[in-house]
Amino acid sequence: MTSSPDQPARPHDDALAGRLAAWLEGLGLAEQLGAAGLPTYERDEAGVVRWHEPATGEPLGAERLEDLDRQLRSVGDDPTHGVPVELVRLRREGRVRVALLDGGWSSYAEVGRMRGVSENAARFALHKAAGRRTVLLVQHQGETLVPRFQLDDTGEVRSELLPVLEPLLAAGIDPWRVWAWLTTPAALLGGDVPHEVARDPEELSVVQRAAVALAERARTTR
Repeated sequence: MTSSPDQPARPHDDALAGRLAAWLEGLGLAEQLGAAGLPTYERDEAGVVRWHEPATGEPLGAERLEDLDRQLRSVGDDPTHGVPVELVRLRREGRVRVALLDGGWSSYAEVGRMRGVSENAARFALHKAAGRRTVLLVQHQGETLVPRFQLDDTGEVRSELLPVLEPLLAAGIDPWRVWAWLTTPAALLGGDVPHEVARDPEELSVVQRAAVALAERARTTR
């Protein structure tokens, strides 16, 4: 029975709270709860798990914790072994972002040096190109990143990538996802890395078709 507005929520079951936390820790997914906008937890000095609401920090009531447990275990035929797919996706994306950020991008100033122009000139040109969907720019912690895979030795966008970038950016796919798709093994290409395959003129059309297919899929799943 759900508590009425005039009644405090029934305290959650410590045993369930502990089991749920241990299950998520075993899957390596506990750190993704906050990013997913879900309740988080902490352990007191005695090791007892206390769950809290994400927005208010208020303790979770029993019904809310039970709902959370069902929600996280809802994928799969057996709730005991269900996997919280959204948390798995967030963990994977987080790992990919760390890898992408590790030396995989250039700043406006670096692109300017490669092109032999000022930082301001590079910034202007890149944003103009982004408006035409001919360059991928990614926002991170208030900074604009220029993923390096797309640039040639002179700091210009590789010509073979222009027809690949356009459908992906036109579809409104998150720039981080575009960056990840183009630089990691892709199922649509049999496990090959799209931007590397695109260097081969005979394979470029395959990458273009895969990009269009990804863009169409993104549109239909919104």
